[in-house]
Amino acid sequence: MSENFDSAMTYSSYLAVDELLNLQRPVSAGPEHDEMLFIIIHQTYELWFKQLIHEFMQAQRSMESGDTHYSLSVLGRIRTIMKVCVNQIDILETMTPLQFNSFRSYLSSSSGFQSAQFRKVEALLGRRDSKMAGHLPPDIQAEIAVITSANSVWDSALAYLAKRGHAIPLDVLGRDRNVAYEANLQVQDVLLDIHRNDPESATVCERLLDIDEGIQEWRYRHVKMVERTIGHKMGTGGSSGVEYLSTTLFNPAFKDLWEIRSRF
Repeated sequence: MSENFDSAMTYSSYLAVDELLNLQRPVSAGPEHDEMLFIIIHQTYELWFKQLIHEFMQAQRSMESGDTHYSLSVLGRIRTIMKVCVNQIDILETMTPLQFNSFRSYLSSSSGFQSAQFRKVEALLGRRDSKMAGHLPPDIQAEIAVITSANSVWDSALAYLAKRGHAIPLDVLGRDRNVAYEANLQVQDVLLDIHRNDPESATVCERLLDIDEGIQEWRYRHVKMVERTIGHKMGTGGSSGVEYLSTTLFNPAFKDLWEIRSRF
């Protein structure tokens, strides 16, 4: 059987390099030298958010099917992507406050607060509140509503553990997905037993904890980067800037996995 391939395919055409390199459009006068870095870093973040959404959904399918080894592979990739996201902040922090302020006024009302893809990442991780998408266009709100009405990553993990024969409470498995998950003592008891008696399932749990720690690390580095760049000024999108971002710190996605640490 012959293979189907495009003999005219090139590196540039496959990756749409020409289109990609025309997506950086500075708006400052000149333009200011550092605006290019700002644009490329944030465009790259959006690409990584797209990949995270792609990988989280695959991890959910894998866990729900009970495939331990593939789940570990996908979750490991997610953690590695999070490390890259954190490391990109090092590059952004080479920009001084004066350099950023040379073009900040041109950003108008645009803000990272408006990233629809990061809101989708948060929804996949279990965020469930009316404030998370109310400022976004109606079509994006509808897409996020679909995510928040389905399993979060943690719900998929609990389904995986139940499929492995662990006694996850039925009221937890059947809970309303539109409501944020709350830490559950019964689930924590099961998790302790898993860590003691089911090494494969425990490894999946620890990989999830790696991701949770990575998300929190990224949030912390992001807050400190913003603080060192604009201090306590208002954000360009009308948010309170550092004050708002600080409220997102130390809010784990997988609460039960953290709660059991003091019980080993």
